[in-house]
Amino acid sequence: MGQKMTTALPSDPSPIAKEFLALRVRQPIGDIYIASIPSTLITQMTFFDVRRVLRDDRDVERYLGIQRLLSESRVEELKKYVRFVDATFSTSIIIAIESDYVEYDEAAHIMTVKNTPRGENTPDIPFRNLARVIDGQHRIAGLEGYDGPEFDAIVSIFVGSDISDQAYVFATVNLEQTKVIKSLAYDLYDLARTRSPFQTCHNIAVALDTFETSPFYKKIKRLEVASPNRKYETITQATFVNGFIGYISRDPKLDRDALLRGMKLSRLSDNESVRLCLRNMFIDGEDVKIGKIIEQYVLAVRDMWPDAWDSVEPGMILSRTNGFRAFASLFGKMYTSVARPGDFASSNLFGRLLEKVKLGSRDFNSEVFKPGTSGEAALRNLIYNSIFQSSFDFSQ
Repeated sequence: MGQKMTTALPSDPSPIAKEFLALRVRQPIGDIYIASIPSTLITQMTFFDVRRVLRDDRDVERYLGIQRLLSESRVEELKKYVRFVDATFSTSIIIAIESDYVEYDEAAHIMTVKNTPRGENTPDIPFRNLARVIDGQHRIAGLEGYDGPEFDAIVSIFVGSDISDQAYVFATVNLEQTKVIKSLAYDLYDLARTRSPFQTCHNIAVALDTFETSPFYKKIKRLEVASPNRKYETITQATFVNGFIGYISRDPKLDRDALLRGMKLSRLSDNESVRLCLRNMFIDGEDVKIGKIIEQYVLAVRDMWPDAWDSVEPGMILSRTNGFRAFASLFGKMYTSVARPGDFASSNLFGRLLEKVKLGSRDFNSEVFKPGTSGEAALRNLIYNSIFQSSFDFSQ
């Protein structure tokens, strides 16, 4: 039995009716309609405005005793994403509509939604308050104001469903769904048809994990789960990619989209390339050189503290996440201190800088540098201040 949606908004002055293609799908919970709805329409007919629904009670979240807030940063990210040449929302948005405001033509597979109750001609709810969003509020908000090529949303529609059923679906989707791990996502860039900062960093991670002479030989956990026949994988592929991609691009997704469109990326001036010290090499297709420079940097770290790097003792951090992230965050500063962006830098050059760090192998442990971001920041500060003789706190 459906439950009437409350609203603090006045009804529309005139009747509004919209049609779209939909298929009926029969499932144990009841019938679901799978529809293709244009972006302009899905943004017009749904509601999830936090300020308004809090005032009127958002029944699903209230039923569950929880509340979702709309993340403005996530919305802005999606507003950029939907304009990418290969943008897609491949999973369903889930909404619920009261049965009084829906008609379905089984033969034609046409669903009509309207702001007038069945059998009446006068609107009694705003069209924008027609459908409650169960899942997909950020995707819908990301499509608001979209003016690009045709973008239809895949939508699963519950018609006349009880509030308890809606709450069950909400809980299933939002509380039990398994997220795709980042390392798997990065691994899939190996299949990409176009170069991107993600693909370059992925390829370098794979190479360093594969070559026996590499300091990261068999140390990179490709899919964030232990690989067969390996004893000591110290960092994930996602950690490696995130450690170096910032030296190639400020916005890797935007660069990928530009390359997919066949556009050329603009080279940086000498001053600009100090911060993005690997970018011009990426633009020139010199991925191998980028990989070699990163390899030389990590070799210098390993050769300076070999016992700490190869240690399998619990609590030793140098080749694990905290130690890696601390050194990766200083790569750009060290590289541009020994070479011009674009030039090769050997492990010997990096080693001369690292000699200034007065730490022994036994110092790289979780008692000295605590687990988490505080320990990482402490190590990063110590290295920076030792090498560049300047007191700077990266944690501030």
